[in-house]
Amino acid sequence: MKFGSCFGGGMRKGEVCGACTGALMALGMKFGMSEVGDFEKQQTADEYAKRFMTEFAAQNGSYLCRELLKVNLANEEERQYAREHGLFATVCPKLIESAVLLAEAYIR
Repeated sequence: MKFGSCFGGGMRKGEVCGACTGALMALGMKFGMSEVGDFEKQQTADEYAKRFMTEFAAQNGSYLCRELLKVNLANEEERQYAREHGLFATVCPKLIESAVLLAEAYIR
């Protein structure tokens, strides 16, 4: 939980969804290079990352937090709106589930 706690809200700037960031980290752990210069593994990880981001956007409409939540979390008033309207409790869990299921399918 601590490791990924800064990913939420697209790193608090409405950028790439934190669920995507976490999933990409898991894919990198599985497929990425572990030695400098292992470009074959890096290329494999890059392909999984591209595929993941494309499929996540196809399933959810975007991979950008501000587009998924339809608020700009870099703006305090819009962040408060998101809290008051339960977006973090209703929208985000569905996005997390989507990211986990996609990443899990690739890892298997």
